Amino acid sequence: MSKKWISVLLLLQVCLAGCGNGGKVLVWPCDMSHWLNLKTVLEELTERGHEVTVLVATTSFLIDYTKTSKLNFEVIHMSTDREEATNALNNFLDVVANVMPYLSYWQSAVKLQEFISQQTEIMKEQCEHVIYNQTIMKKLKETNYNVMVIDPVVPCGKPTTLCETMGKAEIWLIRTYWDFEFPRPYLPNFEFVGGLHCKPAKPLPKEMEEFVQSSGEHGVVVFSLGSMVKNLTEEKANLIASALAQIPQKVLWRYKGVKPATLGANTRLYDWIPQNDLLGHPKTKAFITHGGTNGLYEAIYHGVPMVGLPMFADQPDNIAHMTAKGAAVDLNMNTMTSADLFNALKTVINDPYYKENAMRLSRIHHDQPVKPLDRAVFWIEFVMRHKGAKHLRPAAHDLTWFQYHSLDVIGFLLACVATAILLVTKCCLFSWQKFGRTGKKKKRD
Repeated sequence: MSKKWISVLLLLQVCLAGCGNGGKVLVWPCDMSHWLNLKTVLEELTERGHEVTVLVATTSFLIDYTKTSKLNFEVIHMSTDREEATNALNNFLDVVANVMPYLSYWQSAVKLQEFISQQTEIMKEQCEHVIYNQTIMKKLKETNYNVMVIDPVVPCGKPTTLCETMGKAEIWLIRTYWDFEFPRPYLPNFEFVGGLHCKPAKPLPKEMEEFVQSSGEHGVVVFSLGSMVKNLTEEKANLIASALAQIPQKVLWRYKGVKPATLGANTRLYDWIPQNDLLGHPKTKAFITHGGTNGLYEAIYHGVPMVGLPMFADQPDNIAHMTAKGAAVDLNMNTMTSADLFNALKTVINDPYYKENAMRLSRIHHDQPVKPLDRAVFWIEFVMRHKGAKHLRPAAHDLTWFQYHSLDVIGFLLACVATAILLVTKCCLFSWQKFGRTGKKKKRD
């Protein structure tokens, strides 16, 4: 491919420049909830004296490059505006929540492929706006960065495979930990840093604190479907509100849609809630969540049992993990009834099994020799200090697909077996021909 593609691949690798205490970090982020995790790491890097530059598109939702920040932003001007990007996202969420659940698996796969193809084109355009911009590329090269931090959801470079992409990374920072994961083998350049954004709860705003305290001994339930899902269909919203109205707890629901007709006096709607602070409040009894990783880890951190309403992506798998560990009840958002949600809430709030398991996961999470955020920063600085981490990189990345699956060895062994069978067969045929004819000749004599 062109030299410009080669240039961006060079940027993806650890730069060979020397790295002191204050290094230069280039960041290719992913938007939405992924950014919330990454931002925490980047801000910690700046606190430790590193210069951090973030490549951000003008269509970004959560990465606000207009605010004063310790982070430096290199803005990528896109041909589409934020309104178009917002409409595309809302259309996708509508299809996922209200269309795909009622389609066959094949039709759902086709719809999902259409969205992935659309997003791939957007990512490609974003990538090309950097690669083919001589001014930006010259500036990036001259800055001589020590390391590049990339969210692999949004890769940038020549067409490649997932295996090749994994092989290029020096260190992988995984957004989970063993309080969430099940035991399994993993590579030495994998570091699990789930919950790095979690922190002790801060005091709530006065009005919110008064509402929480008014719950008395019953406590409160926190309800959020994340940063992407801001509203629901009227039917679904009324179904949920009806269930919430039946519980004795007060409910704080993050919701921007039309106020449901069945909304109870115990439920308040908010455009935004301090989720971590609410989950860390002593009166919080349960958390209704879509199963996003950030929200799950805040619940784990504070030991709050969950009711899962997963919708798409990794959410069903995340809730399945929590259900298997006894800290959540899983519901199908598309088929549940008001009674199902009411019973699920009653179960996780009143059955001590769920609270005990949530607290057990919380103790596991807190009982680490080094905090997740410190480990994440350490490994980024490690790569900067040592100009990479090749000693942790498995040789499997350098093997071809047939070598990786030992097809060359299997082929050689099969050839040996075939040769041996052929030789034995030849020997048997030779012996039969020689001794068999001799025996017939003696009979005739």
